[in-house]
Amino acid sequence: MTYKLSIQENKSSEKTHSKKSVFPILNLSCTACAMSAQNVLHSLPGVLSASVNFANSQGNIEYIPEIISPKEMKFALQKMGYDMLLEEKGEVFQNLEEIRKKEYETLQRQTIWAVSLALPLFIICTFFHQHWTNIVAWILSTPILFLFGQRFFVSAWKQAKNRSANMDTLVALSTGIAYVFSIFNMLYPKFWESRGLEAYVYFEAAGVIIAFILLGKLLESRAKGSTSKAIKKLMGLQSSSVVVFRNDKPTQIPISEVIIDDEVLVKPGERIAVDGEVTEGASFVDESMISGEPIHVEKTAGEKVFAGTINQKGSFQFRATKVGKDTLLAHIIKTVEDAQASRAPVQQSVDKIASIFVPIVIGVAILTFVVWLIFGGENGFVYGLLTMITVLVIACPCALGLATPTAIMVGIGKGAEEGILIKDAEGLELAKDIDTIVLDKTGTITEGKPQVAQLYWISDTSPLHHDVLYSMEYRSEHPLAEAITSKLHSSAKLLDKVTIEQVSGQGIEGIYNGNRYFVGNESFIFSKNIDIPLDIQDEIADQLDKAHTVAIFADENRAYALIGITDKMKPTSKEAISKLQKMGIDVAIYTGDNEKVAAAIARELHVSEVKGNILPEGKAALVKALQEQGRKVAMAGDGINDSAALAQADVSIAMGKGSDIAMDVAKMTIISSDLNKIPQAIRLSRETVKTIRQNLFWAFIYNVIGIPIAAGLLYPFTGFLLNPMIAGAAMALSSVSVVANSLRLKQKKITK
Repeated sequence: MTYKLSIQENKSSEKTHSKKSVFPILNLSCTACAMSAQNVLHSLPGVLSASVNFANSQGNIEYIPEIISPKEMKFALQKMGYDMLLEEKGEVFQNLEEIRKKEYETLQRQTIWAVSLALPLFIICTFFHQHWTNIVAWILSTPILFLFGQRFFVSAWKQAKNRSANMDTLVALSTGIAYVFSIFNMLYPKFWESRGLEAYVYFEAAGVIIAFILLGKLLESRAKGSTSKAIKKLMGLQSSSVVVFRNDKPTQIPISEVIIDDEVLVKPGERIAVDGEVTEGASFVDESMISGEPIHVEKTAGEKVFAGTINQKGSFQFRATKVGKDTLLAHIIKTVEDAQASRAPVQQSVDKIASIFVPIVIGVAILTFVVWLIFGGENGFVYGLLTMITVLVIACPCALGLATPTAIMVGIGKGAEEGILIKDAEGLELAKDIDTIVLDKTGTITEGKPQVAQLYWISDTSPLHHDVLYSMEYRSEHPLAEAITSKLHSSAKLLDKVTIEQVSGQGIEGIYNGNRYFVGNESFIFSKNIDIPLDIQDEIADQLDKAHTVAIFADENRAYALIGITDKMKPTSKEAISKLQKMGIDVAIYTGDNEKVAAAIARELHVSEVKGNILPEGKAALVKALQEQGRKVAMAGDGINDSAALAQADVSIAMGKGSDIAMDVAKMTIISSDLNKIPQAIRLSRETVKTIRQNLFWAFIYNVIGIPIAAGLLYPFTGFLLNPMIAGAAMALSSVSVVANSLRLKQKKITK
């Protein structure tokens, strides 16, 4: 314990060495099991945080490899009756699928046998009351309980050894007590007959309860399998082999052997195996499985292609740029897996209730028995026993535990299929509350493919100035640099020994042969006290009137050139912003571009809140100011300069064709960069949270109503006592109904 405390006291140093991993956790039969496994993991020295999701049997664990290994975690779980898979990612999914398939087949076989025996058991005990009935009932019920229902007793025993309890504890206690009580009454009927009472047996109740619960688990397992179809679908997009050129000959190799810079051949109809850049040939590629967009995308030399997409009619070759876990598809799969394993904020309250649910139910069951024993008259013991069994059977923590994670899993999976990549459950839940969205301009509202509309040089510039400008922009990572180098490519040459320094949000500084040069916006050049000739000033005014972005090239003394750059608006931007406004969401545009350019864009889009000339830290400050007004703010951007504002926002949205930093920071990524996906993401959030609330309502109301009825609350007024068999069926169906309600999310239309 001391060791654990010392770990937590030094979190700042540990975090740099910690590792986050997702492991499949096996042998979870209910929410209480997931909480128990989570507590075991969290108590281990070296584990900083652990979250176990019952719906998909995944554990999100952050740990320090120098202190604890996954094998040690696995051993600790095994002592509690659980287990953990440790193989490499691809093998884990394959092995987990095999394990789940075998588990499902075993459960299916046990259910069929249990139901086959429970049916005649119920008929015999209900309609035949002969001297042989009890013996036959005992023979039929024994294999149902201890052969086909063995899992409940084994799990309950393991939990008891570790001073814990779960749903299996309730099932084992209820059916076990009914079975033992029935054997006693069958063997010693005179014990009750001598007291003027009939010696009832409840073999059929115990057997039918097990059969119903097994049937419920089977249906639940099938439904839960449907919630992870998005992952299976994404996994199915991965190719197993690929044709590469080795020694100038096409050679088919396993995808695992592809390395960066391999030249890959893609034939018509084939699935692209890894990310790359087209080097030869041309075709159209179906990217709908990644972006959600149905229109095929033209690919020519220099264009990027992505793993999992499908080539159409043409053949082409491309150079592999990302392989294995670094491809976009692998990144999407990893993000969806992690997100489905994450917990929504609402889940924390539910977990607290679930963790104490089973002990409370056992307490209520014992209290029920005692009350009946005291106040139930001559049949108090029998009725007390029956109601105690019924309470234990009907109480279902599973429905409560499945309510949130199944909806989250389906919602995140649906998002992935629509080209909306959601990083965690928190992002999905928070998106419903957005009332203000801040948009960057370049690459978010516009296409992000700027072109030089005007390149104006003063009369006495030399070819060297052309070369210096070209050489500076060639070395720059600014989004506008590519447009300028494309314009100068044929008329200027690349100089050696040119060094540059990026000035965030303003421009670049460069040095060549000891002379200092600048490229940037008007305010940046003015801040250097550089003279701007009148003819360039006239050109600046003209370009700004046309809503073009302006860059100026100068040395330490005066400006030599003006570059006017235009960036087309995306065809869907106006429509998307209109949709957001109709949803009651305020839209603001904050951009590093000139005020006039920003204002012109805002006018066209009917957006009143607009600010230009905003530096990266300024965007973050503006987002914070909106939050201080009590607004829930989303920020959408695509560049490195948007990352601070994205981190500040309540919900951050990265446009998928932007920088890796923006995508790492963001809670959501729009893979196709289509702004129409943002209103879709918000609708998805609203539908998912609505489903969670429905699930929680039914799970709570089921237990709030079911447990008192099971305890016999209605008996004094109506003479009604709930049959334990009916309670078993209701308990089984409650979990199934919650999962089925979550699966309805798949049919929801979010593209209105």
